[in-house]
Amino acid sequence: MMTAPNTSIRDTSISPYLLLHKDNPVAWRAWSDAVLAEARSAGKPILLSSGYLGCNWCQLMNQESFSDPEIAALINDNFIPVLVDREERPDVDQVYQAASSLMGHTGGWPLTIFLTADGAPYFVGGFMPKEERGDRPSFRRVLTDMAALYKDRPDEVARNSAAILGELGNAFNHPMHAGLDAIQMEMASIRVGQRYDIFMGGLVGVNKYPAITLLEVLWRAYLRTGVPQFMQLVSGTMNNMLMGGLYDHIGGGFFRYTNDERWLMPHFEKSLCENALLIDFMTQVWQFNRNQLCQNRVSETIGWLLREMKQDGAFASNLASNSEGEEGKFYVWTEAEVDAALQGTFSARFKQVYGVRREGDFNGKNILRRFADVAPPSEADEALMTKQRAMLLEMRGRRTRPQRDDKLLADWNGLAIRALAFAGSAFERPDWLAEAAGAFDTVVKRMGENDFLYHAWSNGRRGPRGFADDYVHMAEAAIQLYESTGERRYIEAARNWVRTLDSNFWDEARGGYYFTAHDAERMIIRTRIIFDQPAPSSNGAMISVLTKLALLTGENDYGMRAQTVLQAFAGEFSRNGISCGEFLNGFECFATGLQMVVVGRRSDARTQELIRAIWGKPMPNRLLVSVENSEELPANHPVFGKPMENGQPSVYLCQRNHCSQAYTSAVALSQALTLPQQQRGAAA
Repeated sequence: MMTAPNTSIRDTSISPYLLLHKDNPVAWRAWSDAVLAEARSAGKPILLSSGYLGCNWCQLMNQESFSDPEIAALINDNFIPVLVDREERPDVDQVYQAASSLMGHTGGWPLTIFLTADGAPYFVGGFMPKEERGDRPSFRRVLTDMAALYKDRPDEVARNSAAILGELGNAFNHPMHAGLDAIQMEMASIRVGQRYDIFMGGLVGVNKYPAITLLEVLWRAYLRTGVPQFMQLVSGTMNNMLMGGLYDHIGGGFFRYTNDERWLMPHFEKSLCENALLIDFMTQVWQFNRNQLCQNRVSETIGWLLREMKQDGAFASNLASNSEGEEGKFYVWTEAEVDAALQGTFSARFKQVYGVRREGDFNGKNILRRFADVAPPSEADEALMTKQRAMLLEMRGRRTRPQRDDKLLADWNGLAIRALAFAGSAFERPDWLAEAAGAFDTVVKRMGENDFLYHAWSNGRRGPRGFADDYVHMAEAAIQLYESTGERRYIEAARNWVRTLDSNFWDEARGGYYFTAHDAERMIIRTRIIFDQPAPSSNGAMISVLTKLALLTGENDYGMRAQTVLQAFAGEFSRNGISCGEFLNGFECFATGLQMVVVGRRSDARTQELIRAIWGKPMPNRLLVSVENSEELPANHPVFGKPMENGQPSVYLCQRNHCSQAYTSAVALSQALTLPQQQRGAAA
């Protein structure tokens, strides 16, 4: 018999995704230890559904199946139904995504997985239609079969789930330790490049994702070696991402991925995480070649971020892909709509450049893209099209907007804060830097408690306690804000969060950081993450954080801890480096140990000229240290006690314990910074 809707989600959850299901006839529970106890007491298996608000197929499954009274009755009578927002509870999602992969499923969302009362998986699926669709069985049939399997063949279920648990334990707990010599940086970069599409850019495959940490591996390899093939792969990928369907040419910002290998047909969801990473990376490329397209995309994407994602002083997590029940409806155009919006302007040239056709290319409508085979627009064309895009944005603003997931996530906000502060420094935009500082203070106020962080915040309530990603990415943001402002409070925040990681997340037996704290809810496996997904992994990013804190403070413990993390995962990196881009980038930062130490009053115009010269060059391993007097540095710092040259603000370029002469000329400093990384510290 069907039970009444469970009110626990309505009463306890802060997740907009979970609250979207609050009126379902399915008696949803939020994940907790109590759920497992209830399942054991009732003798029922668990139906776990993991998704998020921006997911089109999650929305469709809700509309088709979870809102259907008959299917709800099947679920409520035979299972303990648990709904997880994968952004709010990444700890739960990553365990069962890993399990689904071991069970032969491709993963992704929605994840529909059946668990024993102890949380061990015994069957997995993804999107399940209400009625049979092609080779997909109906959800009703799957529910009936899984309930019968659990009831009638318990021994088979127990054997299968035990085997999966064993494989899962081996996946996360197999030996990963190796010496640093196992990390072959150049060979790893070549292997990443071999997986790239030489014609269209991006990793070879039907779908195309930005995969920014891997793109940065190739970018760093080019900066390090000058091998042109690395730049060709980066340039080809960037051109297609910035000009094709992945980018929202009217409102700014990038969609999550495209459904084709030519970057033309996007999945229309927008995520804070990917956009933050892209802002950071495009800024690096602009520093190298002053690429106007990158500059435009940075400005437009930050414009979108501030216009559409600002929430309670920080940034919301994502925008859904559909509106009014239709995928991409907010973003696509008929030719008639474009003509009406651009009436009185020369719309023919706009339609030619952006590929607008009467028949359209997406359900009779057009996805706006810029095609390489169209004659390059003149400056006058570009000026007019800037106005025309603004006209289309104004018309689009009258449409029903996709739903926004308003919850604040500490880790994703950390990525956005770092990117905003970096771009603000490189492009000399103090307004962007102010936004970054304001968002940082918001996260600390709403999700901070002494040296601890909470993972999420929404509608005046905090979500679960912080995960390793939250501490690491907020520490990265703090270090970037220190570099951009010189304010010591940011370094103290980073040190406090690292102290919490060391006390509550460190694996004493094998090294590296667990994803969850020691006192967190127990899962069937406790994970240590080295793979990027798509946010940079906490262990990979932590290598850079620890390296920079060692350089800033002169405390060797930070450097030793960074080396321990590297050794803890070096063996896994040698086996599966294609998934460990941030780990390789962190290793390069550790090996380089590059500092630019500015000695002089920050308010002095000559000091600012030197700082601008530093921000004008692409140095992904850079650490900018700014002091008024070198005696402010730790006594064991290589610049401690060094004077300002002839009383002028001065810059010392240091690698480990070796420093250059003092630079007092911004021009001479800029020239020195064009040298390969290994020569900068010794530049005379």
